[in-house]
Amino acid sequence: MSVPTQTEYQRTLSIIVPVLNERNHIESLIEDLANSGAEQIIVVDGGSRDGTFDWLYKHWQSPDTGQVLIESMPGRARQMNAGARAAEGDMLLFLHADSKLPMGAKQDVIEAREKQHLWGRFDVAFNTAPGTNWQMKIIALFMNIRSRLTSIATGDQAIFVDSILFRSIGAYPDIPLMEDIAISSSLRRHSVPHCSKLKVSTSARRWQQRGVVKTVILMWYLRLAYFCRADPRRLAKLYRELR
Repeated sequence: MSVPTQTEYQRTLSIIVPVLNERNHIESLIEDLANSGAEQIIVVDGGSRDGTFDWLYKHWQSPDTGQVLIESMPGRARQMNAGARAAEGDMLLFLHADSKLPMGAKQDVIEAREKQHLWGRFDVAFNTAPGTNWQMKIIALFMNIRSRLTSIATGDQAIFVDSILFRSIGAYPDIPLMEDIAISSSLRRHSVPHCSKLKVSTSARRWQQRGVVKTVILMWYLRLAYFCRADPRRLAKLYRELR
């Protein structure tokens, strides 16, 4: 595997965000990303029907200043791969549309790379109202501990990776679910991940809509089934049906 030398490494970051029907949240997302310090921000729309793409096209995209808008076939893995193909940064960071990066995220990513961590992720915290939903704090705690022990990251944790390594392993596998687990399994063969203690703030909406206990059981079942080589397409269908 070819890895950039220190003199070749330019300390640049491309943030890639897959979106689908996020019109109600897209303006706050863009405002947050403006403070990220990234040299390039790539938003990949997977066929939104609520005006997300139109708003970005009219009010945000500016390729000359690193604000890139791309259309893609739907599917998080496909969208992230499309964004990665347009990325120019030394490091790629994949961010969910309902998540917010912590202050200092770029510096942490660059410093991790300079310490030879070719990939990594952040800790996660759910953005529930202050003083509410202690269950989500416990879930976040166990997600972060499990990730440290297994070197497996979830998409909620904002996976970042050296661009050369990402392309050398063939990018995200084109599967409709568990793409984050799959790429983590590949990446950990090449490098120990940097497990940042900085926290990505992410939405608890899917947990609150379905119910915390039901969601925990479903996610553990899906993960176990995937490791037992169940077809990701069947798992994605089950996930949609039980949403």
